[in-house]
Amino acid sequence: MDLDIKGRTALITGGSGGLATAAARVLRDEGVKLTLTDLDEDELRRAAGDLGEGVDWLTADLTETDDIDRLAQHMSDRGGCDILVHTAGVTGAKGDPLEMEDDEYRFVWETNFMSAVRLAKRFVPTMAERGWGRMVCVTSENAVQPYVEEAVYNTAKAALLNFVKGLSQSVSARGVLVNSVSPAFIETPMTDGMMEKRAEQMGTSVDEAIESFLDEERPFLKMHRRGRADEVAPVIALLCSNRATFTTGSAYRVDGGAVGAINT
Repeated sequence: MDLDIKGRTALITGGSGGLATAAARVLRDEGVKLTLTDLDEDELRRAAGDLGEGVDWLTADLTETDDIDRLAQHMSDRGGCDILVHTAGVTGAKGDPLEMEDDEYRFVWETNFMSAVRLAKRFVPTMAERGWGRMVCVTSENAVQPYVEEAVYNTAKAALLNFVKGLSQSVSARGVLVNSVSPAFIETPMTDGMMEKRAEQMGTSVDEAIESFLDEERPFLKMHRRGRADEVAPVIALLCSNRATFTTGSAYRVDGGAVGAINT
């Protein structure tokens, strides 16, 4: 399917991560001009190089307003930003919600939630002035099905899901469509790290840790495996396209059935 976005420009945050690069690959194949941003320069350069010639990149800390201003200027110099895909995020500390320190909540809140707010404030108004734009935020199954030991992550992702809905109501009539994609247990460096830590704690192999995690922690994920980034990327790309023009304020799950509820 031709997504009808050839020549559009996209900024992808968390640009060296698995979800970001998978989404970038689909958008690149649709003729979108890409800029990746992330914290680590070496990883960002590697990701851009793997995607091929012409993929732009710029390091930025999305918890810093000055860095977001610098990103906005960079995109303006490249002709503007039509598509914003926000995948950047961290899991944060795990444990009893009442034992988490304020700073642990604050760190994940700033990284996962406030970064999206700051990006929207810098990029969405210009999209609205032009009369066309797309913002897609990656949330998580945790936004609607929280897990007790992941309270700092649950909270930020639930807020992000709510923000997407509210923002969509503000700007959709001006041609800017805002949606979210909620993956669950995808093969990424983030879940690799989770499973390696679990394996170490259990004294087992990583494969055994994944198997026990699926059995004990994800009973509704009947496909009984981790998802792949390339299974999430097409959904992100569709929401960036001219083929989903009546879709806004929506939350698309790509979770293998991990969320047990019917509603969002």
